[in-house]
Amino acid sequence: MNSEIEEYQNRQTTNDKIICNQLAQIIRSVLKEAEEKIWHAHPVWFLEGNPIVGYSKEKAGIRLMFWSGADFDESGLNVRGKKFKDASIFYNQASEIDEDDLTRWLQKAREIQWDYQNIVKRKGVLLKREAK
Repeated sequence: MNSEIEEYQNRQTTNDKIICNQLAQIIRSVLKEAEEKIWHAHPVWFLEGNPIVGYSKEKAGIRLMFWSGADFDESGLNVRGKKFKDASIFYNQASEIDEDDLTRWLQKAREIQWDYQNIVKRKGVLLKREAK
């Protein structure tokens, strides 16, 4: 595990740490090729420099966010971003994590990507990336 992510997990409550560890384990098993690091103070996984998935502690629970998730056509990702193409789900117990759903979402995250990596260079314009 990335030492910065491990430190992040260790700062969480016992319950939230269990959720974060389970999410990280599943993300790593599906997105083996992804780079993982702390970005904007929480764990994020990148494919070729583009942010794909990450999680953070929020008032409503642990928020799992997919940067391009609004295009996944998944009812389980029911918290949509207003400005970008992100979609999220909140967890308050590890038992709420459906590994089959999460695996499917991660596979879609690999295929469906908006180019967040170059959004600043394009002055806020978000374009779809070509699937590799």
